[in-house]
Amino acid sequence: MFEYAPAPESRSVVEIASSYGLFIDGSFEQAVDGNVFKTVNPASEEVLAEVAAAGQEDVDRAVAAARRAFASWSAMPGSERAKYLFRIARIIQERSRELAVLESLDNGKPIKESRDVDLPLVAAHFFYYAGWADKLAYAGFGPDPRPLGVAGQVIPWNFPLLMLAWKIAPALATGNTVVLKPAETTPLSALFFADVCRQAELPPGVVNIVTGAGDTGAYLVQHPDVNKVAFTGSTEVGREIARAVAGTGKRLTLELGGKAANIVFDDAPIDQAVEGIVNGIFFNQGHVCCAGSRLLVQESIAEELLTSLKRRMATLRVGDPLDKNTDVGAINSAAQLARITELSEIGATEGAERWSPACQLPDRGFWFAPTIFTGVTQAHRIAREEIFGPVLSVLTFRTPAEAIEKANNTPYGLSAGIWTEKGSRILSVADKLRAGVVWANTFNKFDPTSPFGGYKESGYGREGGRHGLEAYLA
Repeated sequence: MFEYAPAPESRSVVEIASSYGLFIDGSFEQAVDGNVFKTVNPASEEVLAEVAAAGQEDVDRAVAAARRAFASWSAMPGSERAKYLFRIARIIQERSRELAVLESLDNGKPIKESRDVDLPLVAAHFFYYAGWADKLAYAGFGPDPRPLGVAGQVIPWNFPLLMLAWKIAPALATGNTVVLKPAETTPLSALFFADVCRQAELPPGVVNIVTGAGDTGAYLVQHPDVNKVAFTGSTEVGREIARAVAGTGKRLTLELGGKAANIVFDDAPIDQAVEGIVNGIFFNQGHVCCAGSRLLVQESIAEELLTSLKRRMATLRVGDPLDKNTDVGAINSAAQLARITELSEIGATEGAERWSPACQLPDRGFWFAPTIFTGVTQAHRIAREEIFGPVLSVLTFRTPAEAIEKANNTPYGLSAGIWTEKGSRILSVADKLRAGVVWANTFNKFDPTSPFGGYKESGYGREGGRHGLEAYLA
């Protein structure tokens, strides 16, 4: 077997300032009360930068700037707005290497994922919605759809830049202005994007970025002059936001947690399915709301599939996110590592059988070895609760009806996967799954033209595609 030599991407391609302010009305400003927090590299626990923490007054200033900019931005012809979106997309492409390194440093994800998945999709979303900006009358939402006003957007730490693109691109294309709050553990790519907006000469106030923790997000969500709230994150926080905006007249979209079933039938191509299973749960360290965290495998092939899966997992390389050979990077934070560890220990205590390949984890930083649990039942907490880490629960089934029953036996409904060579079975099973996205013989494939969103406790509303425009139009 060949040994891999280290192939590190250089950190020097991106410049990280020692401190960052809030991006309000086209310029960087300090927080009124002077509060700051530190963002760290989860792979080494080294402090990357000090970042301003926005308080109530700062959020007020950002929303006021967005409101002032709304009058001229919404009145601008769609073809003119499109030019700015195209420009942003091109700058992202030109600066993608800087952004990929920054994202891997701040988030912990492998550079090959941020470089080959996140960044191309970020640019593609801006290109796609630029194309819609002058065609809104033909989108199916009436002959003269109007923007809502100021959009308050709160995004998570698992795909910091991609979630920003999912939120900002349709909002700007439809004529809204934006105040965005990135997650407190991953603010740097959003602050880099602020600089991209300046480079694209986007009018001041159209995009504002306020950094901070949960309090900052709460100020933004509850602000009386925000017309639309978009949130991606945990189901618990989603519930709080839904309660906060109830009865206010604000429009709301929520993209929350998931506990997706990846269903493998006995006629599935085993090697292809194994690649899909690995991609479904170990991509981005399992920090994916639509991760295939429950593997449902037909009983007759369970042993063969698990043997193949374990063999494949033994080849996964865990380590330095900036090494181009790394498959599984660092867990995003100490708090998230503690949750993954706790739920995994509960899984073992409840009687599921735990297995991880032999792998040496680095001494510093936040790390968790890829793990599978077999002998899992529907009653196990690891089969019900979102772990949000590289942990797979394996259940078996005998008939398609049983697979569907088990797949739907969850409070979530974000995504699912089906592995079979029969097209008729794909269509039949997909039709019965209560999931917003169902992949067939693949997993975790995204495209800006395709809508994404969930049922039940996975939230409501759709992002991406023509459907993604609706949430930002009156």
